[in-house]
Amino acid sequence: MRSLPTRRLAAVALTAAASVVALAGPAFAHVTVNPGAAAQGGYTAVDFRVPNESDTASTVKLEVNLPLDHPLASVRTLPLPGWTATVEKSKLDKPIKVHGNDVNEAVSKITWTADAGTKIAPGQFQEFRVSLGPLPTDSDSLVFKALQTYDNGDVVRWIDESKDGQPEPAKPAPVLKLTKAEAGDGHGDSHGATASPAAGAHGDSSDHAAASDGGDKASDSTARTLGVVGIVVGVIGTAVGVLGLRRKNGGSAS
Repeated sequence: MRSLPTRRLAAVALTAAASVVALAGPAFAHVTVNPGAAAQGGYTAVDFRVPNESDTASTVKLEVNLPLDHPLASVRTLPLPGWTATVEKSKLDKPIKVHGNDVNEAVSKITWTADAGTKIAPGQFQEFRVSLGPLPTDSDSLVFKALQTYDNGDVVRWIDESKDGQPEPAKPAPVLKLTKAEAGDGHGDSHGATASPAAGAHGDSSDHAAASDGGDKASDSTARTLGVVGIVVGVIGTAVGVLGLRRKNGGSAS
């Protein structure tokens, strides 16, 4: 008769562990911008990290919309083998001054389309690098709404904006946090590389796209992964301990 509660306890432990992993899974599948922060007023190189969250379809296109309420005068894509980048520009309602020059248009969207034979397959991810600048000084973040297209026709819209005090939306838009520039930063990007001023918006590769710190890219995902693993191990460890105690007590009583 003692085996029934033991089996139930084991089932509860396994269910709890599976639930934790299931709930944590979607957090790892977001389209994100990495690193997630840069200094106001400077230039930076970022990667749009795109995980494939489908078990049966592959990602073949990514569209990233750039904010025109805080236009970026210099936008350059780094060539990526197997992918074709297309840059769209929009006329600004009000010109902006960049290094003493008037800028009347800015990049409003970048689209990466997979060439024949190229895809982000299930269980894989891809990073799309862009250099940006100068970053605004009157905002603490930039939101990049993105659309992820699969080869079965499905489109995932990563466009929801997070709000303070509310749970994270199901499909959050990638966000670049902007921090106050430290004294002496000048126009260097957030990784310490010096970026030359640019008067217009660009869509070609650039020396602005300096190599980003791999630790910055992986830190967020690593922390989340370790957190989930710790919770799961804790749940299973507790269950195993209780099972062992029950068996010991049961053996003593017999």
